[in-house]
Amino acid sequence: MCGGPGTRLDAPVEKPLFEVGGRPMVDRVATALADSRIETAHAVVSPHAPETREHVRDDLGLPTIGTPGDGYVADLGAALEQHDGDGPLLTVAADLPLLDGEVVDALVDDYEDRHGGEGSMAAYVPAALKRQLGVGVDGSKRTGGRELAPAGINVVGAGLDHLYLSHDARLAVNVNRPGDADVAEALL
Repeated sequence: MCGGPGTRLDAPVEKPLFEVGGRPMVDRVATALADSRIETAHAVVSPHAPETREHVRDDLGLPTIGTPGDGYVADLGAALEQHDGDGPLLTVAADLPLLDGEVVDALVDDYEDRHGGEGSMAAYVPAALKRQLGVGVDGSKRTGGRELAPAGINVVGAGLDHLYLSHDARLAVNVNRPGDADVAEALL
């Protein structure tokens, strides 16, 4: 998912092209997926990020799926409607610059081992971990007496929803603001 303009970053580039450690975040996510056991990746783009569309297509060689740019949930729905394959899909936000293949594989293994590859699974991290690291907490929810924040990586399938709880900093750092980028740089 790489169609956001990145207004909270207040940067001169589109959010997916914002550099962390000298590389655009979308490149880091694409590398994580390539280093995992995920077989095929597509970049979900919108009219809000035309330079990103060009970059992922021309520089990364990723096929693109166009969405209207109506927000993350609406664009995810539009992308899922265009999916022509069977089985669940892994969705990843382009603002996870610390993601790597090991983390992706651990999430997929959990989905397959604990849930038999059925249903959907959303990854969360404790909001306290995000605060401890010094990054923003967006969209948190309380469950089981804990405050959890979405990690930006999910498995979308049919059936029951499952929760994947991780304490891994690589899933806790979503870069939405300049301070988040500073933390990501320090952790790299």
